[in-house]
Amino acid sequence: MIKRLMDIAISAVVLVLLLPSFAVIALLIKLDSRGPVLYKGVRVGLHGRPFKIYKFRTMVADAERIGGPNTPRDDPRITRVGRWLRRFNLDELPQFLNVLRGEMSIVGPRPEVPQYVVHFTEVERAILSVRPGITDWATLWVRDEGKLLEGSEDPERTYMERVWPEKHRLQLEYVRNHSLRVDVQIMLLTLKVHLFDRFAPRA
Repeated sequence: MIKRLMDIAISAVVLVLLLPSFAVIALLIKLDSRGPVLYKGVRVGLHGRPFKIYKFRTMVADAERIGGPNTPRDDPRITRVGRWLRRFNLDELPQFLNVLRGEMSIVGPRPEVPQYVVHFTEVERAILSVRPGITDWATLWVRDEGKLLEGSEDPERTYMERVWPEKHRLQLEYVRNHSLRVDVQIMLLTLKVHLFDRFAPRA
């Protein structure tokens, strides 16, 4: 209950504060390419229930029909504005709407697409026992998945071989040991990584 109340309070404040920024981002997306401002992709949530995740659109319209669910940094489907949004993870901000709606939490395992969930082992299905989130240990580990997949001739295979095993190990670690203290720790580390570390002057 405390976790849910914290999710509601934080997501509501973030959405109100960022509303002007959302308007600017939406305008840039519309001026840059044809298509909707928001991307609504199907993900698998708590107890295996599907839901639509919200993101600012960073790829051309109907990108899912052109390629797979993984997006290398050099993916030609990414728009000019989309590259900038992805660089600073701004495309993920609308997910606070999913948090407010109760489909996601601020902290929790990143939700997967249905085609990957069908490959979960019995052990990995424990990941679906908690509400998916915007950030978790795995998100902090692989900060830029697109960069990791860049240059790959087969992004899906690279994802399964280089990302999937460690990502699920870290997600299962969260499931087994999650608490309010752990959630706060992950939120603070996420702020550090995306705000302070990213914009810190380099020596």
